[in-house]
Amino acid sequence: MSDYRSRSPIRSLIALGVHRWRHRKAIKELEALSDRELWDIGLIRNDIARTVKRGSLDK
Repeated sequence: MSDYRSRSPIRSLIALGVHRWRHRKAIKELEALSDRELWDIGLIRNDIARTVKRGSLDK
């Protein structure tokens, strides 16, 4: 995540909003996968939020 303090307040809010939107979108996309598809990429359903937050599928 970028350092929002080094930007103007408006840019910081926009950047934070975009970051949160991307985070929610990634979670929704992964939650739409079947358990088999998640297994194929090395995830279980309980790992989705943590993996998105970490930003990687590497374990």
